[in-house]
Amino acid sequence: MAVRVLIADDQELVREGLTVLLSSQQDIEVAGEAVDGSDAVRKVAELRPDVVLMDVRMPVLDGIEATRVIAGDGDAETKVLVLTTFDLDEYVFQALRAGASGFLLKDSSAATLANAVRVVASGDAMLSPAMTKRLVAEFARLGAPRFPPRVRLDELTDRETEVLTLLARGHSNAEVADRLVIAEQTVKTHVSRILAKLGLRDRTQAVIFAYEVGLVRPPG
Repeated sequence: MAVRVLIADDQELVREGLTVLLSSQQDIEVAGEAVDGSDAVRKVAELRPDVVLMDVRMPVLDGIEATRVIAGDGDAETKVLVLTTFDLDEYVFQALRAGASGFLLKDSSAATLANAVRVVASGDAMLSPAMTKRLVAEFARLGAPRFPPRVRLDELTDRETEVLTLLARGHSNAEVADRLVIAEQTVKTHVSRILAKLGLRDRTQAVIFAYEVGLVRPPG
């Protein structure tokens, strides 16, 4: 089945351009458009898209708050992919903390855009290991952990805790497999179990959780 996408941006030209680009993909369907964050929340409840392409700076309700509402809906499986002009600016970081599954620059190519939509829809996160390390640096700047409780970590096995720690330090699945001397597929299985046990949406949220609760601390 085609991946259903909702485009949320207050600029009509941007919405039209993204619609044209995504509609050219056989496996992607533009389910609707939203003109601001509040409209995006309403449209998600109505249309139940797989992915929302969410602009950050919008009137009425900005993309960060809209992301928080959508990600906080336990019945919704809609993933949020943040659209931004600037590479990992403060708004993107806030959106990732609010529950976004990744971000994409607005000047990305059509192929990159389509791939990002597919990746996020599949339950993975559009956040490379290199970007994870930059996310860690931002935590160091802002100060972490924010949330002291660690009780949910008790639900993880020792191996799952090891995997989560390495993910939070910016290692890819292949690097985790190499360090722990296990198969890469086994790492993926561990990641899936970690997400299920902790009630997290994807790898991005797992990394943020690890720093929020103090499992791993930023360098410096």
